[in-house]
Formats: sequence, C-alpha cells, structure tokens
Amino acid sequence: MRRQALQQLLRTAAALEASAGAARTLSVLVQRAGAALQPAAAPAAAAAAAGLPRQPTALSAQHTQRRGMFIQTQQTPNPSSLMFIPGEKVMELGSKSFTSAREAMASPLAKKLFHIDGVTQVFFGSDFVTVTKSEDYAWSVLKPDVFAAIMDFYASGEPLFYEGEAGGPHAEHVITEDDDEVVAMIKELLETRIRPAVQEDGGDIVFRTWDPDTGIVTLKMMGACSGCPSSAVTLKSGIENMLMHYIPEVRGVEEAPPDEHENEGLKAFHKLEQHLSP
Repeated sequence: MRRQALQQLLRTAAALEASAGAARTLSVLVQRAGAALQPAAAPAAAAAAAGLPRQPTALSAQHTQRRGMFIQTQQTPNPSSLMFIPGEKVMELGSKSFTSAREAMASPLAKKLFHIDGVTQVFFGSDFVTVTKSEDYAWSVLKPDVFAAIMDFYASGEPLFYEGEAGGPHAEHVITEDDDEVVAMIKELLETRIRPAVQEDGGDIVFRTWDPDTGIVTLKMMGACSGCPSSAVTLKSGIENMLMHYIPEVRGVEEAPPDEHENEGLKAFHKLEQHLSP
C-alpha cells in the first residue's frame, strides 16, 4: 500500500517538474513520499519530515500523567482482613502492625489508611499490606478507598516511616547474643519454616517469650492472623506440633494477650462507632 502511494507521488512530481513552481512542489512531495515510508512506530518523525504539524502521541501523553499502579488483592483466612499487593516493596526488613490511629501516626501510609472509615488494623509485610476492617463495613465500599490511599502514598515518594518516629519493623525474630540455645532454635524455626507460610495468608507471627520452667512458648499473631477464627487451630495444630517435634524442650504454645496499646486502640474505635451510630 505504501509502495503504491510512493509511485503515485513520484508520477505526480514528474508531471509538476514542467510547471513554474515545479522545484518547490517537487521538494515537498519527495519529503512526503519519504515520510510515507517511515516505520509506523515513529509517527512524530514522519509528520515532521512531511512538513505537517506535530500531533501529540499516546506515548508523550503518558509521560505527562502520574504513573499508575496495578494493585492486586488476595483473600485471607480472616474474612475481615484483605491483602493488598502493590507490586512494590513495602517492608525492607521484618513487619509492622498498627492497631490504632495513634500508632499509625508513625507512618504516612498507615495514617492514610486509618483515615478510611471502617479500618481497624493495618499490617505491613515484605511486599503486601493487610487491612482489617470492622464487620459493619463491606469490602466493596472500602476497597476503592484503600486502592486510592496506597496509590497516593507511592506517588508521593514519602518514606514508609517518618524520620525519628518510634515505629520501625518488629525484630523479635532476630537472634541476639543474649538468646539461649532454645530461644535461638525457636526463632530460627519460626523464621525458616513458619513465618513464610503465615505471611502467605497476609499475616505474621513473632516470638514473645519462652518459659524454661513450663516449656511454654508465647507467640504474637499479627495482621490477618490476629483475630482470625482459624488462628487458634493454626497455633495449636500447626505451630505447636512443629516446635514440639523439633525442639524437645518446648511443651506447648500460647498466643500472647493483646498489648496495652492494642486494647486502647480497640476501645477508641468502639467509642467512635458508638458516637457515629444514630
């Protein structure tokens, strides 16, 4: 098709050579013929070569807009929690849970998410954000706001945590020099065998204590695992059996009670709900 167009233009150019303005017209036609044979991937260059005004392309328009994100969601065993996977790194090391708006003041992203009515908990994993909602709110209502908050955060270029704010990642799983042999083995097993499986469901689990007298290990369930109906079964049937199998000194596993700041966050949220309800 382009070759036929070129041949037609060249025949017209030859006919115009005998006219008074042949020289100028021939030059324009030759330029346009060359532009017609340019690859389709370079429309701007072809237009310039033909002496035509430059038209905006989809590519140039794309660079003037904010880069979009494709955020995936993933169900968790807890119906009140949903994983949001932004396709970007979230936590470089460890994990972090926020159970109240006051705690969320340490993180721009957590603060944005707690501004959404119905959000009761936010959890940061390595490459995902787990949001937990109140039972009074539907995900169909909350998801668009959560998408917007995550996209706005990554577009802003802000850090995940404010500088100088207390609220960095949990590091209870890190083995220290003060840990005895049993504690070190518990942490190693949690890190290599248990935490990766729990994180796939949008949660995390961290070590709290080990009592050498009773052999009881206390662990903290976080993210989607916190408050999940199946977390007790996971703790006893899965984690307890594994720890007792590999570490004879372990005689049982218990979940740590809510921290003081977690209780305060829940009380504040329930108080707000009562205030807003008619």
